[in-house]
Order: sequence, then C-alpha cells, then structure tokens
Amino acid sequence: MQTRLVTATALAATLAATLASLPAQAATPVRPSTAEHGWVTSTLRHMSLEQKVGQLFATYVYGGDATDPSTADRAANLAAFGVETPAEVIERYHLGGVCYFSWSHNMDSPRQIATLSNGLQRAARGDGAKGRVPLLISTDQEQGAVVRMPSPAAQFPGSMALGAGRSPGAARTAAEVTGRELRAVGIQQPYAPIADVNVNPGNPVIGVRSFGADPTLVADLTAAQVTGFQDRAGVTAVAKHFPGHGDTATDSHTGLPVINHSRAEWDRIDAPPFKRAIRAGVDTIMTAHIVVPALDPSGDPATLSPTILTGVLRGELGFRGVIVTDALNMAGVRAKYGDERVPVLALKAGADQLLMPPNLALARDAVLRAIATGELTERRIDESVRRILGVKYRQGLARSPLVDVEKAVRTVGAPEHLAAVTQVTDPTLTAVRNDAGVLPLPHADRSVLITGWDSAAFAPVATVAAGFTTRGARVTARPATLPSDATITATASQAAEHDLTVVLVNKAWDTAVTDPRATQQRLVAALLGAGKPVVVVAVRDPYDIAYLPGVTTYLATYSYTRAAMDALVRALHGELSPSGRLPVTIPTAEGAGFVLYPYGHGLSW
Repeated sequence: MQTRLVTATALAATLAATLASLPAQAATPVRPSTAEHGWVTSTLRHMSLEQKVGQLFATYVYGGDATDPSTADRAANLAAFGVETPAEVIERYHLGGVCYFSWSHNMDSPRQIATLSNGLQRAARGDGAKGRVPLLISTDQEQGAVVRMPSPAAQFPGSMALGAGRSPGAARTAAEVTGRELRAVGIQQPYAPIADVNVNPGNPVIGVRSFGADPTLVADLTAAQVTGFQDRAGVTAVAKHFPGHGDTATDSHTGLPVINHSRAEWDRIDAPPFKRAIRAGVDTIMTAHIVVPALDPSGDPATLSPTILTGVLRGELGFRGVIVTDALNMAGVRAKYGDERVPVLALKAGADQLLMPPNLALARDAVLRAIATGELTERRIDESVRRILGVKYRQGLARSPLVDVEKAVRTVGAPEHLAAVTQVTDPTLTAVRNDAGVLPLPHADRSVLITGWDSAAFAPVATVAAGFTTRGARVTARPATLPSDATITATASQAAEHDLTVVLVNKAWDTAVTDPRATQQRLVAALLGAGKPVVVVAVRDPYDIAYLPGVTTYLATYSYTRAAMDALVRALHGELSPSGRLPVTIPTAEGAGFVLYPYGHGLSW
C-alpha cells in the first residue's frame, strides 16, 4: 500500500508556490515614521476629550448592517447602548474599535461582513470632520476551536495542531492566509496568536488554543504568526494572554484564576513567547484576568496591575505597542472591583484599549469622571490614544478605511487559500496508539459506524462518513455528542452489527464542565464492549485517552475542521502517513507526574 509522506521541505515549497500570486503587504515599521507621527499628532490635537476617551473602547454591536439591522438587533442595541443601529453606537460613543461575533449577527458572508465594515467606517468618519477617525475592527479568528469567519473562509486547524506539525513556516502561512481574508472584509485586528504555554492538561479555557507545552516551540510559532499576520498580511497581530494563561485550572470567563509559578518558573515557561513576539514587532498584546503572586502579590488580576503591565511588560520586556485588555465583561476582572472601577484601574495599570465593558456608558462616564477628579490625567489618555492611532495609521486606515466588497468576495475562500489549508493541516494529524495494528485500513466493502461528538458548523461525523463511503465502505453515520443512556445503548448495539466503529470525542476528560455526566467516556466503553474494532479520535484536546480505558487505537486531530477530518480519513486508509508529534505531555488520569504519552510522541505507517 502506497503512503503519501509530506516533508517539511515539500510543504514549504508547496505553500510558497500556492501563495506566490498574492501581492505582498508592507511590513509594519518598528518605529513611527515621520508621516505617522505627523498624522497622529495632528489628529490628536483636533480631538475633544470625549472623542479621545471613546478611542479607548472597543465593543460589540448587534446587526449585520450598519444602518439597517433587524428588528431584534435594533432592540438589542437599544437595550445595551441606548440607540438602535450599529452606526449610532459608533457615533454616540466615538468608539475606537468594534469586535465582530456570530452571536451579535455580524458574520454571515464575505459580502455582508465587508459591507458592514464599510458602513461602520463611514459612521466613524462621519462627514470627515477633524477628530473623527476610523475604527480598528477586530475578531477572534484564532482558527481551530475559536473561529468567527464563516464558510467559505479558510479554516486552519488551530494552534495545538500547528504545534504538532512543528513547522514555523506552516504557522506563518496559516496566519498570512487568515490575515488576508480578514483584511479583505475590513477586519484589521485578529485576536491572535495565542502565546500561552499550556502546561496544565486540566486547563479549561486554553487547551488546544495553545501551540503546546514547550516554551521554545510556543515562542517559535508565536513569532512566526506575528510575522504572518503583520508583515505578510498587513493586519495587527495580538499576542495573548499576558502574562500567560497556560497553567490555570479556572476559566477566567467564570472565575479569577491564580497561577502559582515562581518568578523563575514564569521567566522560563511563560515569558519566552511574549519576548519573541515583542522582538518580532507585535503591535498589540492582550492582558489576562489572572492573578500571578510572584509578579504582583496584591491579588489584583494582571489586567489591573501596574506592576505587571507597566513594570514587567513595558519596563522589563520593553513593549511599546498597544496593550488591550481581555473582555471586561468576564468574571475574572470583575471579581474584586465593580464595573465602574475596572476601566479606570485598567488605564492606571497601563492598558490602552478597553475591550467590551459590560456597561459601555458606565465605563465611559467613569473614565471621564476620573479625569475630572484628577485620578487620571488627559496626558495619560493621550499616551494611549497615540498608540491606538499609530496602529490605525499603519493599517492604512488614515488614507482609506473602506474595502472593495467585490474583491472581498473573491479573496475569502480563494482556491489557493483552501489549498494552503490542506497543506498546513496534513502534517499535524497525530497517531497516538495503534496497539492492535488496526490501521491503516484497506479500501474494502466493509460496514462502518461513524459516531460521537458532532458540530453543526463543521459536521465532522458526516465528513468522516462521506470519506469512508467514497472508499467503498457501507457507512452508518450516527452523531452522539452528549448521548443519553438510551442513545449509548442503541449506538453500542449498532456497533456490534458493524465491522468497525470510528468514534469522535471532544474534551471527554472534562467531566466538571464540558460533560458532567461523562457521557462520552461511557459511550466509548459501551462501543468497546460491543466486541468489534474501535478507532477513537480526539477532535480537540489530545488528553482524552487517559480517561478512556481499553482504547487501543487512538488519533488526535486537535480540531474538527473539514480539512482535519479529510486528513483523518486519508490517514486511516494509509493514503497519508501521520507525521504529527504530541506538542504536550499526556498524563495518566491520576494527574501530573504520571506520564501516559510523552511530549514528542507520534506513530507513522
């Protein structure tokens, strides 16, 4: 049986050829040019205090059109901001930035997104009066587990998959293609790359969003993505979450995590990726709502800590770019102080851009009040506004903030981008266990059950089923995301009637939050009990195998994108030799210190 090996050299050559036809973007300058300095100074001089304060805030708005949102979105804007349309939100608060989400109905198609961006930019610029400046539009397009751009956008497999592939060139390409598509629809600021080093397998919020557990690997790939985003695609990279969110056992969306690394451990584990990002010229760094006593014993989250933001990030690491907070509506930053104090304390700590306060009017008025009382000075506000305006200038927004809608439609999901997705994804698939020698499978007339965790957006069960069907198998597809007892019993009965079962699992280890009834663990156990061969595939965290006793065939894809599932099917049939290596250590279920599979492990055939 012939296998197809993808070497790093061949991958680099293919990607270079794939992207050769795309125009190069100008690299981000390390120091402000004379023209940038002049525009920033002139713009700042003509801004009112209210306009300056507005520049500090970035938030969501409801609706897919700037001036004509749906009735429901009008009501949502009115409840949240006191006005009905996204354009009116921009005008009322003089917003400096907007963050797009699917749940706020901003992301439907390339044409719609580009049209929305243009409408918001027109609202920000108004009639061109002095002091009116363009928006910095952002979104969380990390790829893998966290994506916002819908189909037909290029969907890469995410950070931990790139860590398994070990290729800085592939990481750079993923960032470049992602950045080009975002820029085409008017988004200048992807909240990526993730610079966190995921050394805690029980981390509920980072996990596969990290490149891995090795600081050097994470630093290398973080720097590569900064280059891909900024120098190749011309968008603003955002390294997050400073000072490092990789060893938390609490989700900062719902609580306040504490990281008990010593200062020496922080220097060795958490700091290197941020240092490399800064050296690569990263424009923006996002804060984490975490407590790190070794850096600041006050108990304040890093977002509100002058010691961490001004002392460590600016003073020790020498960062001169924009510091953006993680979302201020998260519980981690609200645990100690009220919503009125948080934005003021973040600015006093050294932050520049305040992301998604839970009450925008309250937050804006609190900052204005702090200036009026002298707690904050206008000079301090000017420092942050200068940095934000500098990023906008380097994005070309001072010259032309609008995008070509028809070009956006041609760019997003372009054939060369989708080809790059496949080339980047293939070398990331990791074969962890093949004890029974079940793999690779022959092309044969066999009955196969495809089941387990599924996603409405990506339909991994259907994708895998279709791949088996085209290879001659008789396939039953039965999604079972968090199955009931009755579904587990029925699915196991079906498995007994098939020659082979492929079951997808997603965070089966997390019985505290993701699957409190351990239904995925019980499903796999029931399938094994059916007495037929079972292939288990972790489509997110690779740690699941420690909680699935009896599994002898196990692969990790780190994501459930269509490209990842296509690579899986080809690998199962021997058409692709798995070449990914674990970018993390998989401990036993007993916890750290008991290694089940070491960092760097990976099988091939």
